[in-house]
Amino acid sequence: MIATGIGYDVHRLVMDRPLILGGVRIEHSLGLEGHSDADVLCHAIADALLGAAGEPDIGHMFPNTDPSIRGISSLEILKKVRARLDERSVKIHNVDATLIAEEPKISPHLAAMKENVGQALGLSAAWVGIKATTNEGMGFPGRGEGMAALATACVDR
Repeated sequence: MIATGIGYDVHRLVMDRPLILGGVRIEHSLGLEGHSDADVLCHAIADALLGAAGEPDIGHMFPNTDPSIRGISSLEILKKVRARLDERSVKIHNVDATLIAEEPKISPHLAAMKENVGQALGLSAAWVGIKATTNEGMGFPGRGEGMAALATACVDR
């Protein structure tokens, strides 16, 4: 059966944290706050995949109360999500995601993000869609307070 899932994630921008998106470290004065590396893009993709597979969200697999996963790479999260789907014989067809951020410019990093996400999920980068947009100065992303990401996933289960 073909199934789809939707993922959404948001993290606050703070000082003294690296900015990691799609597994790429991007030079910026602010980074995303979180228990893991706070890669908002990977988190949205993970939730979309888990939702498509009928699984609980990443907060159940990776609770922010677990000190053993503090600072975990979100690419590792995607690999573990892929392993969970493999255990249930769920085949990933594709993922598509949109990052919402006013700055920095994301387009120079999109190809590397697609490669990283594809590799973590065992997919060709051709089956990974990643786009970036601004919020036109509105809301918390528009004010530069945080970043958000939306994702969809299509699987066969």
